[in-house]
Amino acid sequence: MNTSVVKINEDECIACQVEYTLSFRPLIAYLKGRLKTEQTLKAEFYRFLLEKIEREEALKNDIEVEDLAKYKDTLELIFTILTPLMANEKDLYWAMSTPVPDRIFFSTDGFFEFFGVHKEEKKKNGYIEESKEKQQIQFIYKMILRRFYDYTSISGNEILYAYTNPTTHLTSYYNISPDTQFVDIQYDGELPELNFEAVATQIQEGKEVELLQDLLPLDKFRFDGFTVITLTDVTLQHAIDGIRDALVNHTYEIEAYEHVIQALKTLAGNGHIEFGLLPFLMVNNKFVFDNDLNSQSILLDSAKKHNLEEETFFALVNEYIDHPRPVFFNNLTDEKIEKFPFLDILKKNGVKSYSFLPIFYNNQLAGIMEIYSEQDLVVDEKLLSRFHSALPLLGQLLQYRIEEFNNKMDNVLKDKFTALQPSVQWKFNQVVWDYLKMSKSKKKTQEIDTVTFKGLYPLFGAIDIKNSTIERNYALKEDLKVQLAKLSESLENLRNIIRLDLLDKVLFNCKDWMKKIDDFINSSEEAQLNEFLELEVYPMLKHIERGHPQTQEIIQEYFKSINSEEGIAYDNRRTLETSMQFINTAVSEYLEEAQQTLQESYPCYFAKFRTDGVEYDIYIGQDIAPDIPFDLLYLKNIRLWQLTSMVEAARLTNSLVSQMPRALLTTQLIFIHSNPIDISFRNDERRFDVEGAYNIRYEVVKKRIDKVLVKGTDERLTQPGKIALVYFNTYEANEYKEYIKYLQEQGFLQDDLETLDLEELQGVSGLKALRVGVNYMSCDFYDEQFTKLKKSIKKNPLKKFDEQL
Repeated sequence: MNTSVVKINEDECIACQVEYTLSFRPLIAYLKGRLKTEQTLKAEFYRFLLEKIEREEALKNDIEVEDLAKYKDTLELIFTILTPLMANEKDLYWAMSTPVPDRIFFSTDGFFEFFGVHKEEKKKNGYIEESKEKQQIQFIYKMILRRFYDYTSISGNEILYAYTNPTTHLTSYYNISPDTQFVDIQYDGELPELNFEAVATQIQEGKEVELLQDLLPLDKFRFDGFTVITLTDVTLQHAIDGIRDALVNHTYEIEAYEHVIQALKTLAGNGHIEFGLLPFLMVNNKFVFDNDLNSQSILLDSAKKHNLEEETFFALVNEYIDHPRPVFFNNLTDEKIEKFPFLDILKKNGVKSYSFLPIFYNNQLAGIMEIYSEQDLVVDEKLLSRFHSALPLLGQLLQYRIEEFNNKMDNVLKDKFTALQPSVQWKFNQVVWDYLKMSKSKKKTQEIDTVTFKGLYPLFGAIDIKNSTIERNYALKEDLKVQLAKLSESLENLRNIIRLDLLDKVLFNCKDWMKKIDDFINSSEEAQLNEFLELEVYPMLKHIERGHPQTQEIIQEYFKSINSEEGIAYDNRRTLETSMQFINTAVSEYLEEAQQTLQESYPCYFAKFRTDGVEYDIYIGQDIAPDIPFDLLYLKNIRLWQLTSMVEAARLTNSLVSQMPRALLTTQLIFIHSNPIDISFRNDERRFDVEGAYNIRYEVVKKRIDKVLVKGTDERLTQPGKIALVYFNTYEANEYKEYIKYLQEQGFLQDDLETLDLEELQGVSGLKALRVGVNYMSCDFYDEQFTKLKKSIKKNPLKKFDEQL
């Protein structure tokens, strides 16, 4: 034990100077109180200490700090009753000080040595503790408020001291815990009442000291007794808190990683141990080598520095992802390097010991924590146990980095492309990743590569509304008749109220247009009528309404009738639009659901478009799913699915006729194209398009066959209740004839198959078609068979078609 006097504040805290006396009177009172209740052998010890203090007359009164050294044996007895019996004074940081801690007069050797090192380092580094004066004043007022007001929420409850070892550069943290139970406080006068809501508000604003100095001046207080000071090493907990703070106040790329790695060094307690963090960033479920200059992984840095082939690195990490486990190389010997070649780049980078641990987030592997050193290092269970509490936080940090990377990928995808189907998104992911890598290495703006798929088999289908253009023209004419009739009626009524020659002229024109409506043959005449209404009629009506308030009801009623949402002059168009939406929504939902199950057999790209009906493109082939072997059986399966889905779409739309406000029928069209084509994504239009002159011919045919006529007739190929299949070559038709025969035998198609030649289209000749009727017969047997058929196709994509028959 040490009786040297240590000055704590070095007269730095001027405002902290309060009147106090050093004495053991509070301790004497405490011992006398314990003797009245204590029934164990402790009572004998308390009695012995009390008698000893009373024999030493000086200890019963005020005493000077410098005089206490002569009473060392008594101070040691006091130390004994105030500390645990098993405590080792060499490892215990414990001391006694003046009641307001200013000078220490008795301490353990460990405390004295620690304080001496701290004092020496502070002088060497010119270090001044931040807000030391404020901390001391807060401590004093904390005693006052707790003693007189039973209030303990003043800030500064925990006092931390940080000590950085100049050799290891590691920082240790100690919690300073003053025990003031042996301090009596006297106040000169009557204590004022305090508004603790106001005190709490000032605490939140950091102004509580100023408030309390006004309400409770320190010169009115007197302190008597002594304070016990204990230092507790809280380095490990502070390191964990530091990692948690880095996550809360995250700037993930650099600052958070640096804070976390420094905290890990503190946890390790060894300045020669270094740490690295490597998140596993994935593109298409495969690890990618993020060539980031700010990497926090020694393995990644060494790989870049010594030009390790990316394929070797990928193989190493991907194998580890499949079998994550702790790996320890306590020394990098030639034998280990021969067995694990990647260790060679670490040795070249000065590493002598290298280990890594898997880091998980929500039970999913997020990355690894590296432990390495330029010295020989043994990573054992004792060392690993120090990181146990930090591992979940490291998982969160690595997950933040993964999410940031994924968001960056998604942002480029949305900016450069559009919402994508899973079957093709992998290719876009790869292009985006290549784009991000190139962007880092080049200063100029990098153009993103075109996404292309080669050698795909196309399938096109269309469910169109029969005579949709005729239906639209009819609805328009009927609505215009109503509108012009309403306008004529309104003009007649206005003539009865006001006299205006222009009304007669407009009324004449209105009746003339009523005669012309049935003879409309082109959109130019419709435009002329709109010009008459918008440039002549409407301005005139609004002018009359402003000048003649008595006409307001007539004019407003007319404008109400031509409101597109509710007016009677739009009834036919709204009815038609409702029916068309009814069909298109039903068909679109059916196709969306059907194609999702289709993806289970083999991934394909499926895109549908809204026209007056619904059209769709399907592309299937090896380039869509490079990791899944492609076979023509998948193509046959999807063709059978297409024909089957056309049957179901036709039956679906036919069943809706009775529910539509205007009965509409649909036609079903398939274009058969057996040769594979290439497609690429057009970034400007955000869609796929065909590539190459030959392939463009496919697009041309697709766009023109919906209105093609049967050769030598005026009959359109597409008819309600029929499925039309357009083709060029006989061998294409033969495959579909087998499917048609199969569905006929099942009762889904009628026995009326036609083989037709088609008229020549602009730039296209030699087209032929198959056309077959759909069996609309509704019975439970057919519905059950149809359901079984769909399930069979979905579940047996590789089963030979003749076996299905």
